[in-house]
Amino acid sequence: MREGGRVVKVCCGVATAVNSQGCREIVGLDTFTEESGPAWTAFLRDLVARGLSGVRIVISDSHKGLVAAIEATLPQSAWQRCRTHFMRNVLCRVPKSAQPFVATLVRTIFAQPSAEEVVAQLTRVVEQLEARFPDVATMLEEAAVDITAFSTFPTAHWRQIWSNNPQERLNREIRRRSDVVGIFPDRGAIIRLVGSVLSEQHDESGRSLAITCRPNRSTRRCDRY
Repeated sequence: MREGGRVVKVCCGVATAVNSQGCREIVGLDTFTEESGPAWTAFLRDLVARGLSGVRIVISDSHKGLVAAIEATLPQSAWQRCRTHFMRNVLCRVPKSAQPFVATLVRTIFAQPSAEEVVAQLTRVVEQLEARFPDVATMLEEAAVDITAFSTFPTAHWRQIWSNNPQERLNREIRRRSDVVGIFPDRGAIIRLVGSVLSEQHDESGRSLAITCRPNRSTRRCDRY
């Protein structure tokens, strides 16, 4: 976008939640100058200030600033490291020829019928990988609690909370629409376009949507789309 007489990169943060009826809702939209810890903290604090409560688990990638913001603003919630993002990190540590084998092995952790079996299978997978891929084995050990947080919830919910793939699909649609514009004139224009995309996503699923966002941080003005 154009800001202060120059073109700058802007991050767009979107938060999706699941309500008590089991339906997904967009609960937050804001723009950041950079994806940093303070930016994520301000974003989440704004959600809490607007009434977000009772959060039991947050699913995201392992961005350090975001994880720290979650711990600071939603201390009572568990954190699930997105299994898809974790898998990408794992596969970067093994040769391409071995990636299908390692991916299949790691996926067996998530294919278990109970929380106890999830933990047991993770231990078995670590043992199998220690000889050939010690770096991957160490990654699994260190991330064990974070990638298996989903297992403390009812099994019927597991597929919905062990990754943030639905959010990634939404992000791709936002990028597809914003790439057409290229350079936005200001932050308000970003909010209007992305807000419209988010509204469309809800309209297509037959649910209503009310997004509260902060296109102008200095005046604390809130718009609704």
